[in-house]
Amino acid sequence: MYPRPEEHSLTLPIVDTSLDTPQLPLVLNVLALYWGEDLSSHITNEVKEQYKDVRGSVLIEGIEIAEKNGFRSVMYKSSMKDIKKTIDEGIPVITILPGIHDLVQHATIVCGYEPLERRILTYVPEQDKQGAVPETRFEQEWEEDDMTSIILIPLDMSEIVSDRDFKFQNSNRTCLVAERLRLKGENAKALKELTGAVSTDSDNPLAWYALGSLYSDQRSESAIECYMKAIQLNKRYYLAYRGLGNYYLKNEEFDVADEWYSRAIDINPVRFGPIYKNRALARLKSGKGSVKEDLEKYLHYMPGATDRISIQEAIKEL
Repeated sequence: MYPRPEEHSLTLPIVDTSLDTPQLPLVLNVLALYWGEDLSSHITNEVKEQYKDVRGSVLIEGIEIAEKNGFRSVMYKSSMKDIKKTIDEGIPVITILPGIHDLVQHATIVCGYEPLERRILTYVPEQDKQGAVPETRFEQEWEEDDMTSIILIPLDMSEIVSDRDFKFQNSNRTCLVAERLRLKGENAKALKELTGAVSTDSDNPLAWYALGSLYSDQRSESAIECYMKAIQLNKRYYLAYRGLGNYYLKNEEFDVADEWYSRAIDINPVRFGPIYKNRALARLKSGKGSVKEDLEKYLHYMPGATDRISIQEAIKEL
């Protein structure tokens, strides 16, 4: 299980991607199986029914399932040094990274690193395969989500990490709880949780972003201050720039929406295809900027777009 010193690599079980569900994301099931526990059998029909229409992952559900079955989990702000140390202790690490197409972010597992070639090794659910990402690129992209990581370890082994200072662990967990409350429409409770999170860790960009998103849903101007606080704490926090774009678009301040979308795109032009359609709408309404170019980029980064035909017709008319 533990990596040989010269390899710095862990062997993880192959798990069918069809087992990736909102209530138990694949990455959590892989880690549990690595430690010898299959969590998929612990999902109740009641939980499945709650999230049947949810696209993406509800991490707190999977984490709570794991914790009820003998695991300790921590979601915290990590670093390259921390990841390497954790791998060498025999512990795989989930990292939150930028998404692609219409997935704004995703979770992946770091299972090793190559010190000579300076590459980070990531889990691929295929036999004898691993992803290999240049360390500098991995770190740059990871920074867009404030280097957020999750570890899952059996309770009887948690002394391995007992001396670690897991930055933002409490406020990050609160953000996950609040996310679930938002999905259930319990916004007042989510607001209380997130207000507590920014009070606990006032320097946590994720907590400020989550609070800003909740305010944005309510069209409250408080969203601006929260998003700006996240950006102040992390200049590369992509989601906060995009959040400001969405806020100003909803409030029909199209020039300002264009500005914030553009800043997000400057950070990562390939992360989220629909941002180009949103910026195209802002530019169409303001009469400034290239609408056609943005719609073409939207289709380029969204090869499976369900509105492809209508967007192609709109491009022809521009």
